Amino acid sequence: MFKTNYRAGDAEKLALRMKYGVSSSKHKRPEFERLQDIVEAKRQESNKTLQTVEKTRCAAKATKDASILRQHRQVWITEWSRLKKAEEDAETELQDFQDQIGPANRHISLRDYELVLEKERESFWLATVEPALQLKDELNFRASQLRQQKVTAGGSDQEQVLQKIKSAKERQDSIGAKLHADYLALEEQINHFDMEKCSSPSDSLVSPGKVPKEVLDSDCPDPVLKESLIRAFHSLTERYQQRCQSLQEQLESADRLCGWTADEHQRFLLTLSQYSHGIPKHRELCMDMLQRLFPRRTRRELQILQVEHERALDRHHFAQVQLRTASQQWHRDHEQLLARALVTLEEARHAHQEELEHHRDRRHQREVCSQLREKLQQWRAQQEEVAKLEAAIAARQQEGEEERLKREQRKERVARSQQKEKIMEFNLKQKKRMEVVERRDQERLANLRAILEEQARRDRKRVKFRAYMLLQRKEEREARELERQREREEREYQLEALRKQVEVVAEPDPERMMSHTESWKSQLLNVQEFGLQKPLFSINTYTDRQILSDPRVRIELALREAGVHHSRYAKEVMSTIKPLKPPRPENKSTLQL
Repeated sequence: MFKTNYRAGDAEKLALRMKYGVSSSKHKRPEFERLQDIVEAKRQESNKTLQTVEKTRCAAKATKDASILRQHRQVWITEWSRLKKAEEDAETELQDFQDQIGPANRHISLRDYELVLEKERESFWLATVEPALQLKDELNFRASQLRQQKVTAGGSDQEQVLQKIKSAKERQDSIGAKLHADYLALEEQINHFDMEKCSSPSDSLVSPGKVPKEVLDSDCPDPVLKESLIRAFHSLTERYQQRCQSLQEQLESADRLCGWTADEHQRFLLTLSQYSHGIPKHRELCMDMLQRLFPRRTRRELQILQVEHERALDRHHFAQVQLRTASQQWHRDHEQLLARALVTLEEARHAHQEELEHHRDRRHQREVCSQLREKLQQWRAQQEEVAKLEAAIAARQQEGEEERLKREQRKERVARSQQKEKIMEFNLKQKKRMEVVERRDQERLANLRAILEEQARRDRKRVKFRAYMLLQRKEEREARELERQREREEREYQLEALRKQVEVVAEPDPERMMSHTESWKSQLLNVQEFGLQKPLFSINTYTDRQILSDPRVRIELALREAGVHHSRYAKEVMSTIKPLKPPRPENKSTLQL
């Protein structure tokens, strides 16, 4: 048995030895120009690959941008529909409000104000948008005439057109500046209104010295109790005033804009409100839109600013909620304390009234007790006389009841003797009837036992016969199995004899095994000079034509381009397609997974 070490580079070494000679210890150096051409070809191929990768990257980026813009468009459509619905609802509410307000109670006619606003809008349109549209139509008309006549306009005409465009731009810039100033003033008013609205809950608490009139004007019989109730109201109000004042200081010290300008902060809030949590990938879309709105800020800065803004907004909302909660708790505690104070005052008045009534009742009670004591003595004398009369009547009734019980006992003894005689006669009849029934049952039981013994004897014979038949069948099966085993051993013996007859016996020949074959020698004799068109390395694999000739590959590519290669239809189609040539039997795997 011979062992040989084979490496991947041995084939190249043998090829170089056959080409440049076996006797030389070092190989001949290849030509530099030829290698330079090969390197240049490789460099061009790599440049083409880089261009393809760059095109693919640009296409992927464009596809990603288009997908993000499509998602943004869906969000904008949703926001536009929501704003449209809100506008319609506001117009409906305004119309209902106008219908509900009567002309007698209306100081300013809203319809007249709407007409005035409509006139102002029309005048603004005529002063700003209409000249720009007219200038645009005029320029389009001049451009069409120039294209038809193919003649350039004169210098004077061109100067006149430029003057018109310049004046229109200046007018539009002045109007835009004025609108921007109005926008800033209106936004400042709205912010001021929001700040006043946020600071309004703390004003609902009363001053520390104010106490309800129900407590101050009450006629309490105990002045100490009234003074303690007034102090309780003062302490409750002072405690909630301190708490609301600290919360108001927190609201005023907090920076709502988080270091941003008012315009940037407003745009940031609008963007966050558009991309709510119900939208898929709302955080990615929101960050992309913020990067588009604020290109000077990096993604990291926007993320940090967004987190800080959310925290500041949460703190602001939490302080507002605490302020409203404190106001609600003050009202609740104030009402509860007032209710308890009124109940306490009412209980004090009621206790004082009960004490006065108690003194009057004690005096009246002593008078009533003396009268009742005299009546009680008379009632006791009458009760003693009644008890004596009832005892005499009860003694006479007891004697009569004893005589009646004796008569009933005598009648009962006579009736029991008669009933015993009837029971004895009935028992004799029942005993005779039971003897007859028992004798009949004994006869029936003997008959049934005889029938069952006969049936058991027949069943034992049948069981013995079936056991004999089963034993006979088992012996026949064992005989057939022995016969098949004997035939199998005889067939194996014959096959082994045939194998020994056709067995190949060859002597070991190491030189013949390690030497070249005749076909390899003929190939070495017909080796041509190395050409530039020959590839640097030989590739032993399939070509693209051979791979694409398989219908399974073409159909899979078509399904992948259509985007349905993961569907059930694609799986069914691919399972029904067969290759052009069936696989050879030796290529089939015998492993069972």
